[in-house]
Amino acid sequence: MAKPTPLSGFPELLPAQRVIEQQVLDILRHTFELHGFAGIETRSVEPLDALLRKGDTSKEVYLLRRLQEESPDGHAGLGLHFDLTVPFARYVLENSGHLQFPFRRYQLQRAWRGERPQEGRYREFTQADIDIVGPGELAFHHDVEVMRVMVEALAALPIPPVSFQFNNRKLIQGFYRGLGIEDVTGAIRVIDKLDKLPAEEVTRQLVEDVGATPEQAAQCLELATIRVSDTSFVERVRGLGVDDELLDTGLSELAAVIDGCADATTDRVSVEANLRIARGLDYYTGTVVEIYMAGYERLKSVGGGGRYDALADDGRTTYPGVGVSFGVSRTLLPLIADGVLDGSRPVPSVVLVAVNDEDARADSTAVAARLRARDIPCEVAPSPQKFGKQIRFAERRGIPYVWFLPSSEGHGHEVKDIRSGEQTPADADTWAPPVEDLHPHIVTTEEKQ
Repeated sequence: MAKPTPLSGFPELLPAQRVIEQQVLDILRHTFELHGFAGIETRSVEPLDALLRKGDTSKEVYLLRRLQEESPDGHAGLGLHFDLTVPFARYVLENSGHLQFPFRRYQLQRAWRGERPQEGRYREFTQADIDIVGPGELAFHHDVEVMRVMVEALAALPIPPVSFQFNNRKLIQGFYRGLGIEDVTGAIRVIDKLDKLPAEEVTRQLVEDVGATPEQAAQCLELATIRVSDTSFVERVRGLGVDDELLDTGLSELAAVIDGCADATTDRVSVEANLRIARGLDYYTGTVVEIYMAGYERLKSVGGGGRYDALADDGRTTYPGVGVSFGVSRTLLPLIADGVLDGSRPVPSVVLVAVNDEDARADSTAVAARLRARDIPCEVAPSPQKFGKQIRFAERRGIPYVWFLPSSEGHGHEVKDIRSGEQTPADADTWAPPVEDLHPHIVTTEEKQ
C-alpha cells in the first residue's frame, strides 16, 4: 500500500501536540464548571433544513449519503453541523421539559465545514462554546456573566494575549436611527467593511447605496472610530449629539459589560469597547464580541458571540440566550505550527520499569502495578535488553525516569533520572516524581528559552 496522502483541512495531531489540545480543553472545562455550566454533547448530524435556517450556507455543509442511496435528492437530508449553535438550539427545544432554566451549558466538540482550507480555517475543527438560555425572557446580567466567564477561561490558557472587543447592536442601531438613517441594516453592513476598504469608499457607499447624507456618513465613521478600554466611550458617543432611546439602552448595557469584566483582566487578556464590531446582522440583538489574539491578527477573530433574542422557538415559547464561542483548533494549530506551544513529552508514562530478564518480567510488572496504584503513569520495558538500550528506549519515548529492580550485583530498587543521570534508591510504595514531571504539560516558547 502506498503512503497515504494527508487530507487537506482535516488536521491530525502528533501525541505531544495532542497533549496541548487536551490540556486546553481541561482548563476550559474546569473554568466553565466552576461557574456552574453543565457539559453537553450533541449529535454530529442535523436535518439539512435546520442547518440552513440561518441563510444560504449550503456550500459549507457536508451532507450524509449512503453508498446505495436511493432518495431523489441523492442524500439522506442530513448534514454534519458546521457550528455548535444550531444543534444547541435543537437540543433546547427537544429537551426543554427536562432542563432547568436559565440553562447554562458548555460544549467542547468538533464541527465540520466544507470550505477552502487555510491557516485558521479547517474542514474539521474543535470549538468551545458557553451559553445561558431562558424561556421567554433572559435578564441582561447574564450577558455580563457569560462574557466574564470566557474572559477568565482564556486568561488561564498558555496562549498569546487576547483582546475581547465588545459592542452592542442596540447602541449602533439606535445611533443610526437617531441620525435619521432609514436603512439601518445597510449602514451597519457598509461600516463593517472598514477593515477592508478605505474610509472614503465606505463614505461613498453610505451616501450612494444606503441613502445617508454626507453629514450622516461622517457621523457613522466617527462612531466607528471609538475604541477604548474603559467606559469613557459613553461620553464620547454623547458628544456626537445623537439622541435615541435604543442608543441609551445600548450604551448602558455595553458599559455594564466593560465594567463587569474589568477586574477579570490580566496581562494575558484585555477588554475594549470597539464601536465598529457588529457580527451576525440577522442574528445578534444586543451585546456582541470578537476575540483577537496578539501576533495573530491575520487569523481575524479566534472567537466571538453575543446576545440573541431568538435562539429557538417552538411556536409557543421563544428562547433568548447569550453565548460565546472560542475556536480551539483555530487558535492552537497555528501556535503549534509556529512552535509557540509544544507538549513536554509525547507519552503519559513518567517511568519505564526495566526488565532484568524475561523470567523476571512478572517482578517488573508488579512494581508497575504498585506505582499505578498511586496514580503514577508507567510502563514496563518491552524486552530485557542491556540496561543502556532500555534507557535509550525510554529516552526515545520521552519517558524521564527508568526504574531498576534488584540484580545479582546486590543493589536494591533504584530509579534513574535519565536527563540528569542521577540514580537513587527508591521504594515503589513511597517514591514519586516531582509534580512537574508527573504528567505531560504544555511548554511555551518562553519556557524553552
